[in-house]
Amino acid sequence: MIYRMKLLTLVVSLFVLTKSATGQESLIEIYQRALQNDPVIREAEANYLAMLEVKPQARSAVLPSLTLSAGASIGDSTNPNPATNFMTGEPSRVVVSSESRRDSSDWSVALTQTLYNRGQFIALRQADKQVARAEVGYQLAKQDLLLRVSETYFNVLAAEDTVASEQAAREAIRRQLEQAEQRFEVGLIAITDVQETQAGFDQAVAAEISAQRLLATSREFLREIIGSHVTDLAGPKEDFPLISPNPADQEAWVRTALDQNLTLISSRIGTEITQDSIEIERSTRLPTLRLSGNFGESQSESIRINNLASGLSPRTFSEFGSEGYSFNLSFSVPIYSGGFNASRIQQSVYQHRAALEGLERIARQTERLTRDAYLGVLSEISRVRALRQAVKSSETALRATEAGFEVGTRTTVDVLASQNNLRRAQTNFARSRYDYALEVLNLKYAAGSLAVQDLELVNEWLE
Repeated sequence: MIYRMKLLTLVVSLFVLTKSATGQESLIEIYQRALQNDPVIREAEANYLAMLEVKPQARSAVLPSLTLSAGASIGDSTNPNPATNFMTGEPSRVVVSSESRRDSSDWSVALTQTLYNRGQFIALRQADKQVARAEVGYQLAKQDLLLRVSETYFNVLAAEDTVASEQAAREAIRRQLEQAEQRFEVGLIAITDVQETQAGFDQAVAAEISAQRLLATSREFLREIIGSHVTDLAGPKEDFPLISPNPADQEAWVRTALDQNLTLISSRIGTEITQDSIEIERSTRLPTLRLSGNFGESQSESIRINNLASGLSPRTFSEFGSEGYSFNLSFSVPIYSGGFNASRIQQSVYQHRAALEGLERIARQTERLTRDAYLGVLSEISRVRALRQAVKSSETALRATEAGFEVGTRTTVDVLASQNNLRRAQTNFARSRYDYALEVLNLKYAAGSLAVQDLELVNEWLE
């Protein structure tokens, strides 16, 4: 049995991570690394910067457009046939062939300026709102990062606590198994007690293997965010504070959330954007006025060479040049487009209606999440206190059960059950403290006020 115990212990050791530790890192340090390396936040930043270009694009539609164009051409042609005598229609006996060369060049400058197009001016106003929405979205991505880092960080700590608890349980049962084997050898207990203890030890080893696997997965989630492995994180202090929400008024938090929640703000801006889209589509029925102008110059030179029967090649030169300008004021009124404009207007109306319903949905969701987070903070405070007492009670119960086992009033099964109860209480207590910290951050997130300062406050609770 001792050999089997060593073999199972070796199996457990295969799940221990072999990554080198880089020193203990705090929550705020992990966040700073995530801010630099997390692909999600960098993607959000790139999308935000891309959306900023919407404004100059919309502005360009109402600004003048100036275009310069230029060209040049060279032509050379040969006619091997004799010229035609226009009097007789017969081939000329004087000009037996001819050659021509032509060089030309031209340039022009064109100017266009929209004088009136209501849709373009509304689109310029809409671009401001799209930029504002992009800024809100980027801030929301930063708050999401704060929350994701915190959740992943505390998941790793919880997994480490679970591994430590399972290892302690395995070691305790191992010592109990050794004692059971020794007592069986001297005839103090039956073989069934040894077998029950062996079964408990095997289950403890299996539980530790599962805990190690969960720890490795949690660390991989953290590596996915910060881009590198971390094996030593700052854990909670012994005097982990339990602070109630301030203000201690659920309705006050709800009012703050309905006013500051970033998802809700983004949705409000979205409804305004769809309202502008209706006006843009309706403007397609209105007249437009545009001014355009053009100034240009062109030149050409040509040479014609007539090859005569006498061997002479007289040349004829010609040159042409011109310049001019023009201005055009165009006024257009759409009359009928086959129902296309009417359909686009109706489509934008439905999209605005959908945005309004989405706004109401998000408002209700925000209120629900805020109330839930507020109650979550209060309940987690009570839960942490209750589980702290549960750990103390479980420790007392285990000592009493072990003492009863020594005098024969308790069985091995009772001891194993007490050890499992203690392990479960310790794990739940550790997890409850992390859940409390996350609920505090979730409340700030729902209220739209989550910031790095809140993470720094939670970081002070660690060591």
